[in-house]
Amino acid sequence: MKIHNFSAGPCILPQVVFDKMAQACLDFNNSGTSILEISHRRKDAVEVIDTARALVKELMNVPETHDVVFMQGGASLQFPTVAYNLLKEGGKAAYTQTGKWAENAIKEAKRFGEIEVIASSKDQNYNYIPKGYTVPSDVDYFHCTSNNTIFGTQMKEFPNSPVPMVCDMSSDILSRTIDVSKFGVIYAGAQKNMGPAGSAVAIVQKDLLGKTERNIPDYLNYETHIKKESSFNTWPVIAIYGVMLNLQWLKEQGGVEAIAKINTAKADAIYAEIDRNGLFTGTASTEDRSQMNATFVLNNEDFKADFDAMLKEAGVVSLAGHRDVGGYRASMYNALPLESVQVLVEVMKQFEQKFG
Repeated sequence: MKIHNFSAGPCILPQVVFDKMAQACLDFNNSGTSILEISHRRKDAVEVIDTARALVKELMNVPETHDVVFMQGGASLQFPTVAYNLLKEGGKAAYTQTGKWAENAIKEAKRFGEIEVIASSKDQNYNYIPKGYTVPSDVDYFHCTSNNTIFGTQMKEFPNSPVPMVCDMSSDILSRTIDVSKFGVIYAGAQKNMGPAGSAVAIVQKDLLGKTERNIPDYLNYETHIKKESSFNTWPVIAIYGVMLNLQWLKEQGGVEAIAKINTAKADAIYAEIDRNGLFTGTASTEDRSQMNATFVLNNEDFKADFDAMLKEAGVVSLAGHRDVGGYRASMYNALPLESVQVLVEVMKQFEQKFG
């Protein structure tokens, strides 16, 4: 049976990525050694991380004003890293509060200075994206989260910011075209849409750095990683290899612009069924629905066991919603084929025929 994996992260990856990673674990580049045991300083390992960085630049059209670095610790370590590098001593930053990960980013930043939450959707359990707010001009930077994996909401556009804009794009990076030049820092944990868990990427505007007057630990200093070309310490070779392969696959599909059309088709298909089918209700505000994570609930929980059994029979896995929302969550990252969404939609239709 073919498995249709809607996992929210670590994410689904293309089969070709799994095949090449599996081979590399046994014999990397016909060297007789596994990629799991080679030095990150070895020439062909350095080529992996250099290629991954170059592909991010190419696929996202990163301008010369910015650089791309890979780090560890996921997006969670980026929360304090952003503040270390951009929040001046005695300074202030503005944040929007749109979900759990935005909350965590705010919590970490508050250790470094004054944080102003200029917009929040906590009042409705984060089921919408705040709008109509103004980014203040007297802060060091403005921080937002583009996609909220748990709650199924996504920013459809970004505000005009008079200060450097920082964005956590962990769950929708490379899924749609964006203008990188509008951002001071973009960061993302790789495990949502780029590759396996174990790394994070940061796209940093270089001239913003070195101005906070803080004593920044070397590892948390973006300048360290830019200077060392992402090889300041032993980086996770297998994880970055997975990212590189996934980015190569994305390029072969036609790049971000091409995959964005497929992502739109997938989202349109699942949301159309959620809205049509009287047995389900979407949990996110219609205008703010995420293309990456569709969240919905059964209107009658008495039928949950029946629906779950039908999903299992069809090979649909990892559809359970987060405990903060409940219900179901269909995560539709780049590598998830439209076919998988169509299978899910068909199960929902059959469920309606049987129990509606």
